[in-house]
Amino acid sequence: MNQPSMNELFEKHIQYPDIDYKERFDQLVGLDNHKTNLMKIISLIINYSGMETWIKKYHPKSSKDSLNALFRISPLVVLEGDVGCGKSELAETIGDAVARKENLNITLFPLSLSTRGRGRVGEMTQLLSSAFNHVTSEAQKLKQKDKCSGAIIFLIDEADALAQSRETMQMHHEDRAGVNAFIRGIDKIKNNKIPVVIIMCTNRTNALDPAIKRRSTNILTFKRPDEKQRFLLLQFLKDFGFSEKNIESIVEATGKNKVRNYGFTFSDLTHRLLSQIIIDAYPDKAIEPKRAIEIAKQIIPTPPFREDSI
Repeated sequence: MNQPSMNELFEKHIQYPDIDYKERFDQLVGLDNHKTNLMKIISLIINYSGMETWIKKYHPKSSKDSLNALFRISPLVVLEGDVGCGKSELAETIGDAVARKENLNITLFPLSLSTRGRGRVGEMTQLLSSAFNHVTSEAQKLKQKDKCSGAIIFLIDEADALAQSRETMQMHHEDRAGVNAFIRGIDKIKNNKIPVVIIMCTNRTNALDPAIKRRSTNILTFKRPDEKQRFLLLQFLKDFGFSEKNIESIVEATGKNKVRNYGFTFSDLTHRLLSQIIIDAYPDKAIEPKRAIEIAKQIIPTPPFREDSI
């Protein structure tokens, strides 16, 4: 098999800071805790001098061994949870926030799902290994003694398609080999202490291999927005003449009810609901709150992801 090209390994390259991604990051309302936690994790991994400054300020008596132990924080973060709840959007936009905070250029490398290959023996393993080798090689160029000159975010969306548990009885030998390649890649990045953060996103919370989950610094769980989050997310409707009472009515309509035990996802609110409200009014009339509430009641939200449906 020939050495795979960049287009085979990655969907695209995104360079941060980027104003478009800043705007998208700022629009992620209701995910403040996850945004803060993920920013801290990435900063810890890529900013060695920041860690040293923190240690000297708050733990001046700590030994060099203690500092070295902290520098061995795993570069892997797992974002898990229901569909349409902001995992992929946060993973794609967090790089801009970190780039601005750390005053660094950051590159996003999103792994292509084509790395699963076409079933030829050894193909998926070679593709995954090549992807990790490329990311590692690029990061080595950015590594410096005190502070890196840049950093890389290696994004693996729909991670369960490539790194599902090896405990699955029907798992093919090639899939098992692919998971092993994943584990080797994670360990290689960790042991080399290079400025790479690996973000894995999955809807199937129990599907990832346990050895991969054990290697994660944190597992951030994403849920559907509650009433408070939905209310905050819909505040922009005030610009279209909606009162707080109008917004509260939409919040109620987009939550659980007698027919379904689940409410709207973030994407149901920001994409489906908004687009249908606009389409209903455009181009002959203004958006009417009463009509918007009716539309919200008519939309059927995205059903929760069921692992037993796979």
